[in-house]
Amino acid sequence: MTHRIEAEWLGDPLLQRVLSILGRDGEEARIVGGAVRNHLMGHPITDVDIATTALPETVIERGREAGFKPVPTGVEHGTVTLVAEGRPFEVTTLRQDRETDGRHATVLFGRDWKADAERRDFTVNALYCDGEGHVLDLVGGLADIATRTVRFIGDPAARIEEDYLRILRFYRFFAWYGSGRPDAEGIRATTRLKGGLSRLSAERVWAELKKLLAAPDPSRALLWMRQTGILTAILPESERWGIDAIHGLVASEAARGWVPDALLRLMAIVPPDEARMVELARRLRLSNAERDRLTAFAMTPPLNADTDDAALRAALYFGEPRGVRDRLALALAGSDAKGALEETAALARQLEAAASFRKPRLPVSGADLTAAGLEPGPDFGRSLKRLEADWVSSGFTLDRAALLSRL
Repeated sequence: MTHRIEAEWLGDPLLQRVLSILGRDGEEARIVGGAVRNHLMGHPITDVDIATTALPETVIERGREAGFKPVPTGVEHGTVTLVAEGRPFEVTTLRQDRETDGRHATVLFGRDWKADAERRDFTVNALYCDGEGHVLDLVGGLADIATRTVRFIGDPAARIEEDYLRILRFYRFFAWYGSGRPDAEGIRATTRLKGGLSRLSAERVWAELKKLLAAPDPSRALLWMRQTGILTAILPESERWGIDAIHGLVASEAARGWVPDALLRLMAIVPPDEARMVELARRLRLSNAERDRLTAFAMTPPLNADTDDAALRAALYFGEPRGVRDRLALALAGSDAKGALEETAALARQLEAAASFRKPRLPVSGADLTAAGLEPGPDFGRSLKRLEADWVSSGFTLDRAALLSRL
């Protein structure tokens, strides 16, 4: 099957210049992977990666001669990043895996495009395109793009044993690019070899899971991951909690114009238990910001349509506003799924109020209480807390004089 790409991004002068300097004097250079796949599947083009027959040292030398900044980002695996006018182009020499332990590989550089394609993970990721747009398909990627099939190249087990992260990548790519049912051979191989996931670093697992959760609709991929036991292997917290809320959340995001939020989707499939969320964040090595948001969600009491304004203000003021917003967003998505119109309207108003909330400053201080004659001691702190509670209950309307009069 032959195909030619005609696209504005392909004519980018910087890209054409990189291809030109790498493809002269008997060498070849082609765009590979995500840019070709995304163009053919109607997805945005982000990074443009290049494969070449030129050895890494040649890439560095030619890049420097052309005024680019060569960065040896993974030179032992044949990868050099050429930075041109602040834009990076990742260039990798054609290669074959010589040895692999399921996480890392030692490689042999070569000039065989088919051998390079066959060492990649999925057929849709092994398409090459030259500077004129001609697509080189050596493993059936074009046919799989046409049917939106995510398929391992060659023997799925062999590809997985080269890098066990490919188990998660199989379901992540299915979430983003697949349709119907995942490839049966892929399901069988990922199920049989899921024990290898324990050999991966937590950072790699979380990075892949986060990308999967950010897909337009990850619900089908998560369903298959649950049925195969793969989701339980990497996210045991979800086992008894379930993933049913994901579909409704995705629908609410689309209907309400919410930006897909991987962390909110994670909250939809794990229990709001502080200790378990702290452990989850530790095990998967979430960032501090991700950990804090997840634990704030778990520490926030449940909110529903019957929550009155005073209780909502108290939750926002005394608790974590982000946790309140996340709780309300999930409650609203659940109400949308049920079609409970009155409940939905109430939750939507609450979420709007929470989104616009900015924590005000209490108009009285300890110095005010001292000036009013209160002596330090247990009653001093209780008095200040009581005034603060009265102020919150008033909707933050009581001023300094009104609060002090209550002493």
